[in-house]
Amino acid sequence: MHSPNEVAATPLTGSITNGTFCPQSQRHYVLIAAILASALGFIDGSILAIAMPAIRVDLGASLAEAQWISNAYALTLSALILAGGAAGDRFGLRRAFVAGIAVFVVTSLACAIAPNAVVLIAFRALQGIGAAIMVPGSLAIIAKAYPKKERGRAIGIWAAASALTTALGPVLGGLVLSAFGDGIWRAIFAVNLPLGLISIYLLLVKVPADAPTEKRSLDLGGGALATLAFGALAYGLTSMSASGGNRMAVPSIAAGAVLLVVFILFELRRREPMIDLSLFRIGAFAGANVATFFLYFALSANLFYLPMLLIAGWGLSSAEVGFIFLPLSASIALLSGPVGLWSDRIGPRFPIACGSLVVACAFAGLAMLSHARIHHFWTGTFPLMALMGLGMAQVVSPLSTAIMTAVEDKDTGAASGINNAVSRIGGLIAVAAMGSLAAWVYAHALDGSAAPGVPGFGEPAPAGLAPALDAARLAASDAAFSAVSAVTALLCLLASGVAWVTIPGERLPWARRTGSS
Repeated sequence: MHSPNEVAATPLTGSITNGTFCPQSQRHYVLIAAILASALGFIDGSILAIAMPAIRVDLGASLAEAQWISNAYALTLSALILAGGAAGDRFGLRRAFVAGIAVFVVTSLACAIAPNAVVLIAFRALQGIGAAIMVPGSLAIIAKAYPKKERGRAIGIWAAASALTTALGPVLGGLVLSAFGDGIWRAIFAVNLPLGLISIYLLLVKVPADAPTEKRSLDLGGGALATLAFGALAYGLTSMSASGGNRMAVPSIAAGAVLLVVFILFELRRREPMIDLSLFRIGAFAGANVATFFLYFALSANLFYLPMLLIAGWGLSSAEVGFIFLPLSASIALLSGPVGLWSDRIGPRFPIACGSLVVACAFAGLAMLSHARIHHFWTGTFPLMALMGLGMAQVVSPLSTAIMTAVEDKDTGAASGINNAVSRIGGLIAVAAMGSLAAWVYAHALDGSAAPGVPGFGEPAPAGLAPALDAARLAASDAAFSAVSAVTALLCLLASGVAWVTIPGERLPWARRTGSS
């Protein structure tokens, strides 16, 4: 074992000190780099929803193209994130993490200069590949750089900083969009360059290289099958929102379903599969993942389409709408710790079921608000988003606990990775499916009122639109989003029921432990 002086003087060789590859004097560089890299993903994802109306105006993107600007990234990220995590074990965390950041930054710059929606979609898919390596590497390199006794504090700092960037990113992005106009959306991607370069510099110059822990298979075949399966499903669901594209919906969905079965069979036959499907035989693990899918489906659908309604439909400024993400991030940052302690005491069942029910009430409120055409942001929409944030704060930490405690200690890493992928797949399917629902309800609500000058759902109205047509467009937009929120409220109710039935814990928080669940 090295003495403190030897540790401080250790060169960047990657030798093991106190159970970690990184000397104590250099660990804070790992933490800073991980925080900055996390900020890349969080800021990019949260601001994009606020910027989507501006992107559609600037690039002339349809609703289906807007869906794919989000989903191309989500597709490659969700399909490859488990392989990306394995890359850190195979090649070393620092090396893989730097590679992921570099790919993410380069493709971000390509997104910033994309001349049209199709090119932007292609670069977003490549950006998702970089994120699939970068996102799991962010937390993993902290865990590997810090010894166990210091790891909790470091992860807490990382989580708090991540919550702060998630909260402030949309607010600042909305202010910038409002101040400088639609074309400034390109700066959302360009800002990734300085953050990424600082992270790469710290990792390469200030942090030693870690040794690969095991020669794990990356299962690129499984990743390719997953990408094709979920891509076909998302394409089929999205094509329903495209004019004249309905004939491709059923074949694409059917092809996606077949490919999903092929993927499952492929994984079952592999010695080192990307996804250990045997874990789903554990009822609590399967139930927690079903609840995760429903919740993140609902959350992603509302957070993607609500800004479209508020900006393009109600005519609110991007600066105002940027605040809708604030209650969610603040609630999770402030309440996850106390809720985690509560979950440890009574088990995760009640917090997850209760929190899911609260989220369902919030989304049902949004559905009723838009159905009644009550266009009050600060006294209507914002309080409901705050209620949703309180519900999600009850869910996030206990859901992680439920996943981790459902499996053996040796499988916690795989279980966490699967749950992360499930949440992102839920978001991918949500944006595709709910966009098609919104487009169908929007067209049905117009009911012959449509004219060549009436824009599609989520597309800002052109100047000079006749008042009668604008009123019909606004009513149709409210109806479309109301349908989305109603469906997602139902899914949150289902998540609450699934959690109550499958996840261990006391049924009532005030009940004494009796040994039964």
